[in-house]
Amino acid sequence: MIRVLVAAPASGSGKTVVTCALLTAFRRRGLNPCAFKCGCDYIDPMFHRSALGAESHNLDLFLSDAGRARELFARAACGHGAAVCESAMGFYDGLGGLTDAASAWDTARALGLPVLLVVRARGAALSLAAVVRGMRGFRPDSHIVGLLLNDCPPALFRTLSVTLERETGLPVLGCLPRMPEAELPSRHLGLYTAAEITDLRQRFGVLADALETNVDMERLLKLYGAAEPETCPRRECQASGVRIAVARDGAFCFLYAETLETLEACGAEIVFFSPTRDAALPENVGGLYLPGGYPELYAQGLSGNVPMRRAIADTVRGGLPTVAECGGFLYLCQTLRDADGVPYPMAGVLPGDGFPCGKLVRFGYATVYADTDSLLFRAGEAFPVHEFHHWDSTENGRALRVEKPVTGRRWRCGFVSDTLYAGFPHLYFYGRPELAERFVGAARRYLERTAKA
Repeated sequence: MIRVLVAAPASGSGKTVVTCALLTAFRRRGLNPCAFKCGCDYIDPMFHRSALGAESHNLDLFLSDAGRARELFARAACGHGAAVCESAMGFYDGLGGLTDAASAWDTARALGLPVLLVVRARGAALSLAAVVRGMRGFRPDSHIVGLLLNDCPPALFRTLSVTLERETGLPVLGCLPRMPEAELPSRHLGLYTAAEITDLRQRFGVLADALETNVDMERLLKLYGAAEPETCPRRECQASGVRIAVARDGAFCFLYAETLETLEACGAEIVFFSPTRDAALPENVGGLYLPGGYPELYAQGLSGNVPMRRAIADTVRGGLPTVAECGGFLYLCQTLRDADGVPYPMAGVLPGDGFPCGKLVRFGYATVYADTDSLLFRAGEAFPVHEFHHWDSTENGRALRVEKPVTGRRWRCGFVSDTLYAGFPHLYFYGRPELAERFVGAARRYLERTAKA
């Protein structure tokens, strides 16, 4: 089995491009690859799925412990001929950017993954060797076993690779030249989503062609070959029957595959719907999950779908167990302003109005502390979360205490009750499956009560 973690000294080095090129090339070679992403990222896994037509999973050592991450990797990689994991940010950038905890290096160490270091070659030559040697020697076991030069003309690669191998002791496996026709456009929160790029498969094909032409693939396959994982744990699911409506469309697209799998393992039947297009919620549901995404880009359409807004407002007020994260939280507020500052009415369940800030707000990992019992939390419990959003609300709630790791910054946020969690923090049910158990349990009790009414 091929196992490789694609990392880089910093963001903007082309990790997603290289990862999708590898996935496409491996698929063409019949290796049936699977994909992973280090850290809390929804967007890059969408590209992995578009390259594969299969799920991608997140490996996060803050949101889950190392044992859970190893189990997830073994289960998701089982039966595949290649597993490609894309790192986040710089290789050693962990909590707060100031520690290596929960970094890509920490993930490589915990899972024993060999690393392919992607280095952008333009603007430097011999100095790249200093960068690579620093990356390799910064920790006793870096797991870096090979280099790939991105944004590098083949002619430069031929002269530079010999020097880099001599100076770093690492094999330089090849290069990817600059290809404007295959670039992935960006916006706030990162790249455009995969569904918004109509010729994405074609772009991945161009990247894979360039990879096969400019990279020693046989050397790469040999270098990153490994034995099949010793264990292949299976995901056991309880008998379904508790239907949970999950919003999924362009406005609500930030979904962890393993969160949905955890809900299913707890007995949920996932039923997708679109708050933008559908006129009503799915029938006979016991719970509602409104994930994050880009509701600000679809504010007019969400507002114009009055039947759906009313249906969600009525059911949430009526006690339907509901989890609403980030964009889902904004949808439950009174209004949401689009990028031009135009306000649009939303579901109106919660106070507050969503507005653009023009910058990331409360970005990164945090821990939430519960003061009282509620749908998901019990008094005195603490759970890891993350936030990343360019929109804020005039009323974020005060039900939960939140604290940043490393810096210790604190604030309050969130709305909770026996039937509701709503706030900007994203939860990770796989890392704390009791959250999923409580949500599904509440949904089951709701269905039992409504059946008797």
